[in-house]
Amino acid sequence: MSDDEILLVEDSPNDAELTLRALRGHNLANNVVVAHDGAEALDYMFATGPYADRQGLPKPRLVLLDLKLPKVDGMEVLRRFKADPQARLVPVVVLTSSAEERDIAMTYDLGVNSYVVKPVEFKAFAQAVADLGLYWLLLNRAPYEP
Repeated sequence: MSDDEILLVEDSPNDAELTLRALRGHNLANNVVVAHDGAEALDYMFATGPYADRQGLPKPRLVLLDLKLPKVDGMEVLRRFKADPQARLVPVVVLTSSAEERDIAMTYDLGVNSYVVKPVEFKAFAQAVADLGLYWLLLNRAPYEP
């Protein structure tokens, strides 16, 4: 498993595909795991349920998290990630359509590393995703070895 792993938590198939396409365009999509709801994201991060075979494997290097998710919403996913001593070290970037000040403030209060409102236009969206991937995977130094 590569150390460039991204956990993309996105319930919209269109947004997930656009994100993957943007990452592929910059050779950053080799090991992207897509969780389609908050419960699946928690199972993946904590190696439970269908991801129990991940026990002992490194955490992803980056989480791209939508807020409006089925089963477990993005705020709760963020809360649980940041409450765990090892998961909290993984950078979480909220990538969402919500520009609500309340959401922005709450996510930073919970420990999010960055908050990005999804651009509506595809080219701008693709560039934003590529910039995020390049920064968090290539430029940023993690406080741990994955």
